[in-house]
Amino acid sequence: MAKRDNVLVALFKLTRFEHSIMLVVAVLAAELIAGGLPIAPILALSLVSPIFNSAGAFAINDYFDVETDRMNGMVGRPLVSGSLGRRTAFGVAAFCCFAAVVMSAFINAYAFVIMLLFAALSYYYSARLKDLPLVGNLYVALSYAIPFVFGAVVVSDSVSPVIWLVFFVALLSGLGREVHGAIRDREGDAKTRGTKNIVYHLGEKKSAYFAFVLYAEAIAISEFLFVYKPIGIYTPFAFNAVYIVPITVANLALFYVAAKYMTNPTKGFHGLARNLSLGAMALALITYLAAVLLPFMPV
Repeated sequence: MAKRDNVLVALFKLTRFEHSIMLVVAVLAAELIAGGLPIAPILALSLVSPIFNSAGAFAINDYFDVETDRMNGMVGRPLVSGSLGRRTAFGVAAFCCFAAVVMSAFINAYAFVIMLLFAALSYYYSARLKDLPLVGNLYVALSYAIPFVFGAVVVSDSVSPVIWLVFFVALLSGLGREVHGAIRDREGDAKTRGTKNIVYHLGEKKSAYFAFVLYAEAIAISEFLFVYKPIGIYTPFAFNAVYIVPITVANLALFYVAAKYMTNPTKGFHGLARNLSLGAMALALITYLAAVLLPFMPV
């Protein structure tokens, strides 16, 4: 029987707070690229509202997926271990998503629409979209990428090409990671939810090849940002050593994970790949912010 956590630890696990920190970094980087930080009250709202939305999304996912998580042996999840009940998870999800939407309404209309849309999709994804081929994976990948657009519209009426390129890096790598997750969780998803996702239709091998292509595209775009210097458009990444060194390290880690998945990896590798890909994406996010803060270090 899984060991039960105290309530605070269980809530931390339920809401995956470490992911929320990553969102804050993405929003900050986007705001700085798009025009600079907004006034303090708006800045606070722009950082706290994504945290709440992310927390709500993870909580509602665990609410719907408790049996799948149990089947997949995820004994650390608070609903599987019994540290929290399903009713608590639903309440946390509802409160967090509602708070996120309300806070975003005080920023501007663009931010409100984005937050409202993703709060609604977080529920629909867990209830239905997750079981559809690629659609559910695409939603999660969008949730990785949308903080950059969200941060940009907080301070600007438009989104620069540089932000869009970063958006697609996050989208493609996030989608690749989601396909890997579908491979890892295939057995539990099929038995408990009857999921017929991309792995069901393509099989594990072809899905792994597809994920590799997605990662390769993300890597190519992120490396291209090092030489991309459009006239009249601010970019902190061009020929900046603060950017290219750590982003290449992150890319090598993602390339290793993607390549290994194509060679029939053991179940033990799945956990390593999950942590390694998350760490690489976290490093990439920190790199984006660092490059904005230290833009004058040419190679």
